[in-house]
Amino acid sequence: MEARHLRYALALAEHEHFGRAAGALGIAQPPLSKQIADLEREVGAPLFDRTRQGVFPTAAGEAFLARARRALDEIAAAVLDAGRAARGETGRLRLGFIASALLDPLPGVLRRFGRERPDVRLELQEMATSRSTAALLAGELDVAITLGPPRGAGAEHLVSVPIGHDHLVAVMSTAHPNAGRPSVSVAQLRRQRLIVSAGEDEPAVGASLRALLGKDSPALGGATVARDVHTIVGLAASGVGVGLGPSRMLAAPRPGTWFCEVTPRTPLPDLVLSFAAKDHSPVLSAFLDTIRRNCPDVGAALDHRLRLTEPE
Repeated sequence: MEARHLRYALALAEHEHFGRAAGALGIAQPPLSKQIADLEREVGAPLFDRTRQGVFPTAAGEAFLARARRALDEIAAAVLDAGRAARGETGRLRLGFIASALLDPLPGVLRRFGRERPDVRLELQEMATSRSTAALLAGELDVAITLGPPRGAGAEHLVSVPIGHDHLVAVMSTAHPNAGRPSVSVAQLRRQRLIVSAGEDEPAVGASLRALLGKDSPALGGATVARDVHTIVGLAASGVGVGLGPSRMLAAPRPGTWFCEVTPRTPLPDLVLSFAAKDHSPVLSAFLDTIRRNCPDVGAALDHRLRLTEPE
């Protein structure tokens, strides 16, 4: 029994005449009569009474047609669901990210993706770079946003592309003597009470700070340690000291604070988007399309990295 048999039976019940039903279906009458007869033999009961007044469903036919309508509705729904899944409009995306990615560019990306793909279930987890890399390699995440590229065994099986470049900036209270100035020098920072991050990604940022201020800098040794960039800004606003962090902090201004550049300019590790090279799921492709449109400068690098992973 095929779906067309169900459609033929429903058309015959609707038009109550073999000729009219065949015309509506776009087939000749003899093939329709034969198909209905074959269907009745397969069901094991007459589905229609053939009378001079027309063709009408029997009791068995009414019961069959009720199920046939539901079956065709389910088939249509299955085709629709398959198409939506193939276009990445349904499914699940598991994303691991470091906290500072929520300053930029993740908010804009998530808003756009959620607006355009409302039926995709987003599973978001804040986690350090080392943890998200391990989760990505273990198949527990679909995408990871890390500080610097993933490293370690298996990282060569990932596609990674920078989605944000950062450099060191300082933040202080508007009551601080340096507030209002465009920049602060390394020599000035060495004389300040500093506030630095102690998050799980601190080693990457800490290396940059030690290179800038000196490996055994007293300013770093006596620094106030904050959990993340939001805490750095909050403590700076409270007058605790001068906070040092990524330029993404500029996306989270707070009353009573002043941001300025650090000279010389000190690059920090890139914000990097990574996913498994073998993952060709439609939902991931849709997410990458959102990245391309929301972060235009990323698109060319992403497409280049994807081309490198294509089999020859």
